[in-house]
Amino acid sequence: MQKYLLEKIWDPLTRLWHWVLAVVVSLGWFFGEFMSFTRIEWHFYCGYTVLGLLAVRFIWGFIGPTPIRFSSLFFRPSALLHYARTLPKRSPSGTPGHNPLGSLSVLALLLLLAAQALSGLFIESDIFFETGPLAYLVTEATMSSLAWWHGLLAKCILVVAVLHVAAIFYYWLWKKENLIKPMITGWKWVKRAKDN
Repeated sequence: MQKYLLEKIWDPLTRLWHWVLAVVVSLGWFFGEFMSFTRIEWHFYCGYTVLGLLAVRFIWGFIGPTPIRFSSLFFRPSALLHYARTLPKRSPSGTPGHNPLGSLSVLALLLLLAAQALSGLFIESDIFFETGPLAYLVTEATMSSLAWWHGLLAKCILVVAVLHVAAIFYYWLWKKENLIKPMITGWKWVKRAKDN
């Protein structure tokens, strides 16, 4: 009897959203890290796009297919510990959607990106004479504080993104589970319910 079944997990909107977000966040980081008078506007545009993408994800998290819903991202601590014990095994997890640790990564990334993009609306660049569209609503001290947080959050997002990519390669090379292909095609090998 077959242990895994090929199932359609990721819908087209989720897959498109994932890849567009990856590109926009990467560009936003590049334009922010290597900022110039010609690039700062593009950094802002990337931030606005991230906010739009997060709004789509928020809505989709409530009305989208089961694997993408927020209710599928929350696990009991015991489930997280149980799953963590399976990480050294050289077999695919076969979870229908995000595994418990992957769910934590998704939630962390969504929260970090929201905080990062929102903070950018209220800050001012002393060097490039640009301000976020809502900077006029806060004091200079608040702008300065939010600018500091904006810089710190960029580093946190970079760490989570690197961990995300490292986890994908770990699953591919060690657990023999390709997580990239399902995010392109939508189809994923999933363990039968009684094998979980």
